[in-house]
Amino acid sequence: MKELHARPFVRHFRTLFLSDVHLGSKSAQADLLVDFLKCHDAEKIYLVGDIVDGWRLRRSWHWPSAHNDVVQRLLSKARKGSEIIYVPGNHDEFMREFPGEHFGGIEVRLQDVHETADGRRMLIIHGDEFDVVVRNARIIAYLGDWAYDMAIAINHIFNRIRTWLGFPYWSLSSWAKLKVKNAVNFIGAFEDALVSEAKRHNCEGVVCGHIHHAIIGTRGAITYVNTGDWVESCTAVVERHDGTFELIRWTVMAGTEIGDVLQGAQPIAAE
Repeated sequence: MKELHARPFVRHFRTLFLSDVHLGSKSAQADLLVDFLKCHDAEKIYLVGDIVDGWRLRRSWHWPSAHNDVVQRLLSKARKGSEIIYVPGNHDEFMREFPGEHFGGIEVRLQDVHETADGRRMLIIHGDEFDVVVRNARIIAYLGDWAYDMAIAINHIFNRIRTWLGFPYWSLSSWAKLKVKNAVNFIGAFEDALVSEAKRHNCEGVVCGHIHHAIIGTRGAITYVNTGDWVESCTAVVERHDGTFELIRWTVMAGTEIGDVLQGAQPIAAE
């Protein structure tokens, strides 16, 4: 993969939202995230959970230099004045033991309320609290996590073949989420639960992660934002200086040229 060291510009935003990076996992697309962070900056950065994958690190240690580069890039942004808030998820639940603590300029909060430039209150929460399997059947959650790893490995091999044949990237798990009825029902129930939680906090919207399904939309009067992940889709959400949100897809096929720093960017103004 060709790096972006020579990029002549950086996009500046009011707020940047990232989640589900899964550093410590072999599936983490850390190189792509480092390149993304070189090209994007923000006054405030939210890390919306599962940034570090404690589940996998407990099974076996995996921390290549690219994973450390992500951490160093974020710490550098904090030193240069970006406010960085870490809202832990289930894979990095060990960070929930340190609410209010600062690590290299990064503050840990269990959840937060962010006010957009146009005055809307957005609840910031990872979302695993509303996943019945994670809360009540931890063994099943671990098995599901293992199955997801296997699907990612299969998908990687499949896409290497597709690249060799000249076809674009295709995500098996994303396809399954949209086609398998139970998965679709789970996503819908998850979104409904997060919308209800936003209402309970008197918020006009919610920003979450957890289910690796990036989207910006509305559910009634509530803005629903899911940041996606940096395992497959490589997505992030940004708030522009006028308060509108943009979903950025940073998927670059291995072994191909990077055609455009904004490849896949989807500007979406919240209604």
